[in-house]
Amino acid sequence: MKIGVIGGGSFGTSLAKLLADSGHDVTLWIHNPEVAQSVTERRENSVYLPGVPLPQNIVATSAMEQAVRDAEVLLAVSPSHVMREVMQQARGFVRGRPYVVTASKGVEEGSLKRMSEVLADVFGSEFDDRIVALSGPSFAKEVAAGKPTAVTAAGPTLEAAQAVQQIFQAPTFRVYAGTDVIGVELGGSAKNVIAIAAGVSDGLGLGSSSRAALITRGVAEIVRLVEKMGGLAQTVSGLSGVGDLVLTCTGDLSRNRTVGLRMGRGETLNEVLAGMKMVAEGVRNSISVSAMAKRAGVEMPIAEQIRLMLHEDKPALQVLGDLLRRQAKPEFYS
Repeated sequence: MKIGVIGGGSFGTSLAKLLADSGHDVTLWIHNPEVAQSVTERRENSVYLPGVPLPQNIVATSAMEQAVRDAEVLLAVSPSHVMREVMQQARGFVRGRPYVVTASKGVEEGSLKRMSEVLADVFGSEFDDRIVALSGPSFAKEVAAGKPTAVTAAGPTLEAAQAVQQIFQAPTFRVYAGTDVIGVELGGSAKNVIAIAAGVSDGLGLGSSSRAALITRGVAEIVRLVEKMGGLAQTVSGLSGVGDLVLTCTGDLSRNRTVGLRMGRGETLNEVLAGMKMVAEGVRNSISVSAMAKRAGVEMPIAEQIRLMLHEDKPALQVLGDLLRRQAKPEFYS
């Protein structure tokens, strides 16, 4: 198939490689023309995915029309805060009704819409049955290296999810299909915020028990939000929920955990972000996830405390202390 991958960061590049290795003709749109030219000349994205050779059936470009015009599948992998802007550029070049797959994890600030909802706004009602979310525990570097990985494709119908499942399925990349788009997307968005909290705990040297408690209570927060927004608690126990949460809270390649780790050791957010090439989605999504929870009347104390630490300069030690000093509650409540 002809596939346009919109977003040439580490994950977009790794998925482009996965699809090209499966025999698809892939055009990779990269915002920066110099990076696109470098990929073409060197067959490597030395900025975002260094050391990984890219196959010849990946065409890199900074011209949106070239990536979109003949695509049978569009894979949207831009950071969540620019998804609407980037895909509005793409929309004008679309021919026919390609599947539109989002592999970006986040909630749009202001509108508080999930990425599939943003894409629905951009592409219109004629694409209601063509927008699918792809999410799960998957580090770009490991996907590109062919390490065994499993994710979930969630669509408005099982048929749409299964179509995307077949396109992305590969010997080392197993895709499961489902229809709980809400649960899959909110799990992928909220887990980044919880991962920052886990990093803070590790940075403060609080130990494995503390990290386990944060992960487990993070699951409880995500379940409450997902159910309130119309998703299924069962989804949170799957790949796009617990699977992705555990990976992001414990893996050394996790950008969100790294943010928390460094802030727990005393660095400011500005100092941390100044040294990062790639986006840690949890930083911005702490605002949007907390706002969504507040609007829905859902209690998410970990997410809210991380928002306060990141954006209102609340000290990391005070964040953890305030979480521990909260009024005692039953373990399970709605």
